[in-house]
Amino acid sequence: MWSPGTLGGTSTSGGKVPEDFGPVRTVAEGRGDTLYVGTTRNSILQGSVHTGFSLLIQGHVEELWGLAAHPSRAQFVTCGQDKLVHLWSVESHQPVWSRAIEDPARSAGFHPSGSVLAVGTVTGRWLLLDTETHDLVAIHTDGNEQISVVSFSPDGAYLAVGSHDNLVYVYTVDQGGRKVSRLGKCSGHSSFITHLDWAKDSSCFVTNSGDYEILYWDPTTCKQITSADAVRNVDWATATCVLGFGVFGIWSEGADGTDINAVARSHDGKLLASADDFGKVHLFSYPCCQPRALSHKYGGHSSHVTNVAFLWDDSMALSTGGKDTSILQWRVV
Repeated sequence: MWSPGTLGGTSTSGGKVPEDFGPVRTVAEGRGDTLYVGTTRNSILQGSVHTGFSLLIQGHVEELWGLAAHPSRAQFVTCGQDKLVHLWSVESHQPVWSRAIEDPARSAGFHPSGSVLAVGTVTGRWLLLDTETHDLVAIHTDGNEQISVVSFSPDGAYLAVGSHDNLVYVYTVDQGGRKVSRLGKCSGHSSFITHLDWAKDSSCFVTNSGDYEILYWDPTTCKQITSADAVRNVDWATATCVLGFGVFGIWSEGADGTDINAVARSHDGKLLASADDFGKVHLFSYPCCQPRALSHKYGGHSSHVTNVAFLWDDSMALSTGGKDTSILQWRVV
């Protein structure tokens, strides 16, 4: 946060806009001497040249990919290519806090307690952040490829880190997510990891990869589960994998395997949302097992939709845009 005049930046008739918000792109008049200032970094400030300016709207400035809803609050996290991590309030549409990191980010995931956030970057590094203070708890590196998914198990005992080096790194978790220790790595995919879901009892997890494989894993041994009988009746805590029996119907006839970037199941298990390359968010009934299932289709993004999620109470769905750098909130009615 900033106070008027304490930070240097683009000057407008004596009033200063902090450098962090970028150069001024446009100025609009409000009532009295109020001015609205739009910047090149997707921020809008309100104020006057006499009293200074305060932040009205803040956004991302490059592609968004990381999205995670808080497990018990009306908050969510976004991160992306601009090296910014924002924790947002659903009610105010404003960041509760923002943190700059060293690398472009690609993925995010909350510990079940909500007190710790994992953020994966494009360089192989991933971070643990305190969600109250946004302080850095720890930083780790697994390989030098993009971390496409970071996911805590429902019981909070494990953290799975899926990488573009075709491996899933598994960590044991202590102290409410603040301490992690490498348990092993899951090797078996022949392409990069794209999505990951945990079983409700944390006994196993399933992964998708760039060459459309579906593999199952035992986190205690980091070994692949090859028995179909062993996973046939597993109750999954989430449904973010775009490949699987429960989401088979989201794929339209002739669809390319990369057309759908993300899916999310509502917590009551009744709805499934998908994010596609054509700027649309689709809403299906879950499970979605019939070929070319019917859906409600919603527009709003002007670019590919990169991610989608439901709030903890299913009152809203969230979607993030690619080139349009936008975040949309959808009320579930």
